[in-house]
Amino acid sequence: MNSLLDQSALTSLAERLVAAARRAGADAADAIAERGVSQSVEVRDGTVEASERSEGDNMGLRVLVGRRQAVVSTNDLGGDIGELAARAVAMARAAPEDKFAGLADRDLLVKAVPDLDLLDPQLPSVTHLEETARAAEAAGLAVKGVTKSGGASASAGIGGMVLATSTGFSGAYLGSRHGISMQAIAGEGTGMEQDYDFSSALHAADLTAPAEIGRTAGERAVRRLNPRKVATKRVPVVFDPRIAGSLIGHLASAINGSAIARKTSFLKDRLSEQIFASGIRVIDDPLRRRGLRSHPFDAEGVAGKRRALVDDGRLMSWILDSATARELGLESTGHAQRGVSSTPSPGASNLHLEPGRASPAELIAGIEEGLYVTNLIGMGANMVTGDYSRGASGFWIEHGELTYPVSEITIAGHLDDIFRSLMPANDLAFRYGINAPTVRVEGLTVAGV
Repeated sequence: MNSLLDQSALTSLAERLVAAARRAGADAADAIAERGVSQSVEVRDGTVEASERSEGDNMGLRVLVGRRQAVVSTNDLGGDIGELAARAVAMARAAPEDKFAGLADRDLLVKAVPDLDLLDPQLPSVTHLEETARAAEAAGLAVKGVTKSGGASASAGIGGMVLATSTGFSGAYLGSRHGISMQAIAGEGTGMEQDYDFSSALHAADLTAPAEIGRTAGERAVRRLNPRKVATKRVPVVFDPRIAGSLIGHLASAINGSAIARKTSFLKDRLSEQIFASGIRVIDDPLRRRGLRSHPFDAEGVAGKRRALVDDGRLMSWILDSATARELGLESTGHAQRGVSSTPSPGASNLHLEPGRASPAELIAGIEEGLYVTNLIGMGANMVTGDYSRGASGFWIEHGELTYPVSEITIAGHLDDIFRSLMPANDLAFRYGINAPTVRVEGLTVAGV
């Protein structure tokens, strides 16, 4: 385990690879290494169905010759780095010119790597993972009305990144990940319904107890029994917290620098405009302690910071890496992401919609007729036009109360209208990479029978 946590050899290799690229003729270069070890156990009906372990190190080198760039990667860390660097430089010389390609601005690089408490260094044993998965499954099967298990799992892993650049940056970090999940099935024959629950955390101590995971999965499955269809109509729609974050995910896609630079986003001309109601704030925070997507620097070495993408309803920032920032005449926001075999591209970190003042019950109370959504199906959000249409299931609302389950319906509207009417409740909890409280949206079309 100690050798896994020691990244000094990987850091040295990345630095030597960058130096080799410069000797081979690169004007600039960076090297990224990824380290990972993971293990997982899946059980069904108390029997282990799968038990897996994987581990390995991978390295990627990006070289620039003028504004031409190329990337090579390898998992043979004992190979000839001079040959790898020469091959990358030859590829770059043959590549088309990209006038926006280049390393990050030196002034934007992180100066001191902050401690974000990302690492739980103790990986649980396979026996412990088996016991955890069995406990979650048993709790789900114990719920009255649950007839079958769809399986339960427990997992743990450690992963990290090393980055070295020809501008003198060298940094590394490690993080861990633990998870528990259970899927429960209720009912019989064609009347069966299924649902799930899961917990994911960097530290094992922050996981939801396996018995609670199983019980929640079972209760959710039973609540979905005997669903009805509803007539097509326009009504208020309330999104459960576990899927409300998808709306913020659509926002992140629409303000991604790649989409803005390509002019393929319906929000491409809306920077600084009011797109949500006053008081709405959407935060991206790569420095949140123990955050699922936290990192002390981005994939170009740029320092991240807590940033309001939306403040008081106004769109305040795009999500940018260095290349998209140059193309737009702006500065990187520290959102570069990258694998060992790819160039950097922008992507969000820990996103959340800040809570409102009303409770979920108060959001629902004023609805005479509407839909409470607990599950969404498909990827029906068009970032070019803003059109929104997704399959859904949940519960029908009548006179401010959840009544009967509904399924086989579609909810549709436009993201402009969804964002403008969005009302958050006060029940924000940080459980996912994108988090939101219960959310109410006005006037979506619910298409049923």
